[in-house]
Amino acid sequence: MPKISSDTLWDIAAAEVRSRENRTDEEDAEEDAHFTTQRTVFFMGSKAGGKTTILLRFLDRDEAAKPTLALEYTFGRRARGHNTPKDIAHLWELGGGISLSDLVQIPITADNISFLSVVLVLDLSKPNALWETMERLLDSARSQLEKVCASLQKTGESRSGKQRVPRVLHKDYPDRELINPFPVPLLIVGSKFDIFQDFDSEKRKVICKTLRFIAHFYGASLIFTSSKSEATMSKSRSFVNQLAFGTERPKSVSTDPSKPLAIPAGFDSLSQIGPPVTSDVDISTLHAKNPIDLWKKVFERVFPPENTKERKELKDPAKDPQYSEPLIDSIRAQKDQELEQYKREQAKSWKSLALDP
Repeated sequence: MPKISSDTLWDIAAAEVRSRENRTDEEDAEEDAHFTTQRTVFFMGSKAGGKTTILLRFLDRDEAAKPTLALEYTFGRRARGHNTPKDIAHLWELGGGISLSDLVQIPITADNISFLSVVLVLDLSKPNALWETMERLLDSARSQLEKVCASLQKTGESRSGKQRVPRVLHKDYPDRELINPFPVPLLIVGSKFDIFQDFDSEKRKVICKTLRFIAHFYGASLIFTSSKSEATMSKSRSFVNQLAFGTERPKSVSTDPSKPLAIPAGFDSLSQIGPPVTSDVDISTLHAKNPIDLWKKVFERVFPPENTKERKELKDPAKDPQYSEPLIDSIRAQKDQELEQYKREQAKSWKSLALDP
């Protein structure tokens, strides 16, 4: 058998590249149907805000949600059709609210960034903690995304995948020149709508308009859910399905503050949202650096942030009350006392020890 020269191999490779560039979308879709795709969805948000419940509903698991310890991983699979490989969704969930935001570096990596999306779950029943939770977590995720992108650009590495990072909105996207899209697809979920719907109507309006602005500013989809409402949980599953498996995105829109919001990315606009809700202050008197800062100042006038000095962010999950185990904790406390007693005895023995000059 004659040997193939290196020049011939380069010619073959060049021809293959030209062939791929000239393919139609239908031909690409036909080829893709024979390969397994893998996407990553990263869940983060308010502590005890319902992230696990949404994740279990998406996986169609009928089991009670348990508190997430630090960072947890699971996966889901879905077949696109008969006799086709199953696509895989890698699912990460960050527990602890903002206290463990440093862990975003684990699920956000150079290997998955091209097919990564983020789900931010915000507890609507605790509006005073809402803005800080949103701001801290999105800032942490964006910082890690930018770090990964910079690293890839610096090393000149290219990753396979059709999705561009940071993503670029299409030219007809509403207010495209006035917003700051998140680097990867983002879904914002307002949880515990069953509690939120009993709020004063004006407070509901402030929260709804603010979250609509935030979602539009970051190019995100926005939905409200309640674990007690099958309709809203089913809708959240559809949105997560789109991120995890590339299914068709839901297109129904609901902007009524008295009902669960459902606004896919690109279906809202600044003109529809309107200005921030203010009744006791002139917006022009607020010294804001940019639009998002203005909305923050107005929101925090209605819902002052929690006192961070009084609120203890527990970095050590072993000291977090939600993970308490009475029997184990009592034994741990006893061992801690024994350790402290041992340290005191050792300190005394060293002090009384006479050393030769």
